[in-house]
Amino acid sequence: MKNLRKMVMLAISVALTALLGACAGSYQARSVDIKDATLFNPDILEKGTGDQALYRYVNPQADFKKYTRIMIDPVLINKAGELDAGELENYQKLANNAYVFLTKALEKDYQIVQAPEPGTMRVQMAIVDADSSKPVRNTLSTIMPIGIGLSVVKYAATGKQSGVGEITGEAKISDAMTGALLAAALDRRVGGKDLAKLWSSWYNADEGLQYWANRMSFALCQLRGGANCVEP
Repeated sequence: MKNLRKMVMLAISVALTALLGACAGSYQARSVDIKDATLFNPDILEKGTGDQALYRYVNPQADFKKYTRIMIDPVLINKAGELDAGELENYQKLANNAYVFLTKALEKDYQIVQAPEPGTMRVQMAIVDADSSKPVRNTLSTIMPIGIGLSVVKYAATGKQSGVGEITGEAKISDAMTGALLAAALDRRVGGKDLAKLWSSWYNADEGLQYWANRMSFALCQLRGGANCVEP
């Protein structure tokens, strides 16, 4: 019995450390359904490692050094048929924000263009699913002892804290002239606890989108052999 109690307390301690350390707006989920991919054939994906997307693909024949321009498509909502008017409005705001985040992250290293040209990559992104945080539950599970305890238990069991939001997204990078697939990724991020933004319902999803934009910039920097690549 004592050993069992020690194991339980250790598990809770580890989960609490992770929970309290996750002060950022989002962090990577433990899993995502690979069948959520719609921009590309999910069969090509491999499991990512470390801070990479949960599932990813990089064309081994691609020469990323030859690309100096990027064309960014409007971000898609792949759950549109299941959303009511209010939900669709929120999703569209996320999609608009995602486009802005991608542009800001990628324009540092590439010329942003509106039409295919030689040496141009095409970036396509889609929001597969998103869930807002629940401000009251999020606040109680952050500042109230019993709420913190329940959030710890939920985190240990599911990898997601109580009351937080989440977002699932996919991205595809191809040669804008030929359509050849260069890279693809499918990822899911869940909310962290940010005391300054507990009452903002969609900040977890927005933080996830911003992270993905910065992560894409970092990944492309590595793939082209760039120097001083900045990891998000």
